[in-house]
Amino acid sequence: MRRPFMTDPDQLSSLEGQQYLVLRPSAPVSAAYRKVQGELLTRVPAGTKHPHTEHVTLRGFYEPERRGQLGALVREWAARQHPIEIVAEAIDTFPAPWQIVIMRLARTASLVDGYASLSTALEQTDFRRLDELALGDWIFHLSVAYGKTLPADAWTELERGSLRELAEQPRCVVAEAELVWYQDGLEHAEVIPLG
Repeated sequence: MRRPFMTDPDQLSSLEGQQYLVLRPSAPVSAAYRKVQGELLTRVPAGTKHPHTEHVTLRGFYEPERRGQLGALVREWAARQHPIEIVAEAIDTFPAPWQIVIMRLARTASLVDGYASLSTALEQTDFRRLDELALGDWIFHLSVAYGKTLPADAWTELERGSLRELAEQPRCVVAEAELVWYQDGLEHAEVIPLG
């Protein structure tokens, strides 16, 4: 059974009308992620927001009326995209004002190529994209926990205690993407094979 990426009702509500193209890593990346997240969640107040399931976001959109057209573009991109290698290299953060603990990923050739080829495909459209950055500015990552609601001193302590390189860099190859959308307070997804 598909494990949802987000389950918190407040998060689901805040994502209403949005769509995301994501990669779901497998073991050993997923195992390393869950271990890190489990340890981190013991150090923050109960109720601190976090993803329910690990995922690498390639793009976010706000196209509730054109989801079918967006899906068609993603399927065309995926048909041309080879499987993508994911390598976790460090536990890092996006500092204030975002305050997110992340598992930072290496810029593998296939991950960079996937992001770049998706950018090329999107250049021909007017789809509304969320928080999009140029390839050179994008930090590939898996969000571990959202610390925006933490007081400044608690965030500083969490950040300081989280930063580290991963001695063993877990890796996996992902052979499918997921187009995830949020509608009527629920998460929906279409699994799309790569290549």
